[in-house]
Amino acid sequence: MTTLPIPGDWPTTEEQARAVQDELRARVVLDEPGPPPGTGHVTGVDVAYDDERDVVAAAAVVLDAASLDVVAEATAVGRISFPYVPGLLAFRELPTVLAVLEALPCPPGLVVCDGYGLAHPRRFGLASHLGVLTGLPTIGVAKNPFTFTHDDPDTPRGSTAPLLAGREEVGRALRTRDAVKPVFVSVGHRVSLANACAHTLALTPVYRLPETTRRADALCRRALREAAEDQGPSSEGHRPEGRAAPERRG
Repeated sequence: MTTLPIPGDWPTTEEQARAVQDELRARVVLDEPGPPPGTGHVTGVDVAYDDERDVVAAAAVVLDAASLDVVAEATAVGRISFPYVPGLLAFRELPTVLAVLEALPCPPGLVVCDGYGLAHPRRFGLASHLGVLTGLPTIGVAKNPFTFTHDDPDTPRGSTAPLLAGREEVGRALRTRDAVKPVFVSVGHRVSLANACAHTLALTPVYRLPETTRRADALCRRALREAAEDQGPSSEGHRPEGRAAPERRG
């Protein structure tokens, strides 16, 4: 397990964080299809918080994209690096997520974030931010649609409906199980939306959520428990945007 401090140059105010988003958003690459589904590696990243102790744990789980077998995994633990501000949650997560990716013993391939890419009020959610900083192809697969609107996809697995900000398609509602609530897929960096949906379907052979997300979620929760086990009672939990309420606010 890697333990890390907050970077010295990390934004500390909402104004600074929004300025970083404005600077980096222009670097998002939207004209590449990304790796074909079922090839190479695909990596899930996820984060859990203990706000009472000011601790955040991140996990990365690398899967073989064809078999979905685990190839490698890593965890990182650090201090929470930014207050909870809707639209700026990437700044709470990125230091530990970057550290955990660096700790992997193999290339991550496509990275799947439990959250948003372009489906974000500033069109720059965690998946886009992470992709720009690392150069990796990234997608966001979220449990909730944020504030965006969508029609209900048809009942069969694989059905989609546009996720809309007005008339702009910022992602898709994707049915990964017949007659089960959809997930919400958006482009992060260097992947097309159609390919992001295809990857998501390849990663959901049994459950609603991608195997990458399910396994990274379990691992980061375990890392958080281990980091706090000798410190007494805690407010351990998943990051606020991963809970049923409030919904994820990017």
